[in-house]
Order: sequence, then C-alpha cells, then structure tokens
Amino acid sequence: MDDLIGTQTPLLRIADAAGALRALEEAAPAIADLKRPAPAGVDWPAVEQALGTALPADFKLLTEQYPSLIVGGTLFVGSPQVGAEHSWVDATLEELEIVEQWCEDANLAVRLQPFPALGGLLPWGSTDWGDYLLWSTTGADPSDWTVTVATRNGAWWHYEGGMVQFLAEIIDGTLEQWALHTIRPEVTG
Repeated sequence: MDDLIGTQTPLLRIADAAGALRALEEAAPAIADLKRPAPAGVDWPAVEQALGTALPADFKLLTEQYPSLIVGGTLFVGSPQVGAEHSWVDATLEELEIVEQWCEDANLAVRLQPFPALGGLLPWGSTDWGDYLLWSTTGADPSDWTVTVATRNGAWWHYEGGMVQFLAEIIDGTLEQWALHTIRPEVTG
C-alpha cells in the first residue's frame, strides 16, 4: 500500500512571487551567479494556452530570472525556454501520463488525480531517483497551488506552500525531506 505520509505547512506562506524568490535567493546566495541579466521573455500566453491552464506567478518569475535549476545535484526544476516553449509543454504533458499511472496505482484514502482533473497534479520537477514534485492545482488562482511530492518508493506527501518557497525551504533545511533521498543545499543551473 502506498502511504500518504502527511502534510507540512510553512510557518508563514509567502503569498507574493517576489517574496518567494527572495526567500530562495537568501537560502541559496550562490544562485545570484545564475541570474539572467534581463528577463527571459518566455511566451507565457502560448505556454498556458497549450497546457490548458495559467501557471503560478512564482514559477513564472523564477523562470524569467533564472535558467532551469538543479538543487543538490538531484532535484531538477525545468522551465520553458524562449523559442522552445512547446518542448517544455510537450515534456510536461508526457510526464502527466506517468503521474496518471502513479495516481491509479496509489492506494490512498483520498484519491489523487492528474491534471486536468479539478485539483489535479501537474509536474514541475523531479529527482534523479524518479520522484515527482507536483502542483496540486486546487483553487482558481494558480498562485494558491500547493506542492505534492510523489516518491518512486510509493510515499506521497503535501506541502502547503508554493513551489519556490518549497525550494527555499528544502535548501535552508526548514522542510523535512520525507521519503526523499537527501537533497544537498546547493543550486546550479
């Protein structure tokens, strides 16, 4: 049986994208070396139309200011690249097929579903061990979405903050890494 380990709640949810990004930059000061000199200019309307949903402001701000990131050498946060936005959308939609299978196979008290189901899970990151980091797409405003972690070994858990705050708290050690292999507090691009 798969296991819903529980839910972690930040002491204070950072509601604005700029505040969440500042928390990440404070948790990982070396990330400043990766910062773009100017916003990337991703075609967000095209990305969101192809995906079928708006995306959280913290993710869009992170993408505009930084390249795809690797946290601790193991946690990968991909993002749309200018001129190849469709590639990110296609990869995300392909990952949804895996998420759908995991949701079907999970034996949880509360059934989880992949996006586009109401409140469905939408992937935004993964680890090199095969774990998925997902948005729980509950709520009308994508900036209210929270994070669900699905590990390769069948453990599931929720985090009641946004994805950039999740990254900041993984890096600064505030967040317990339930059922994940240890993710070191370093960020590379």
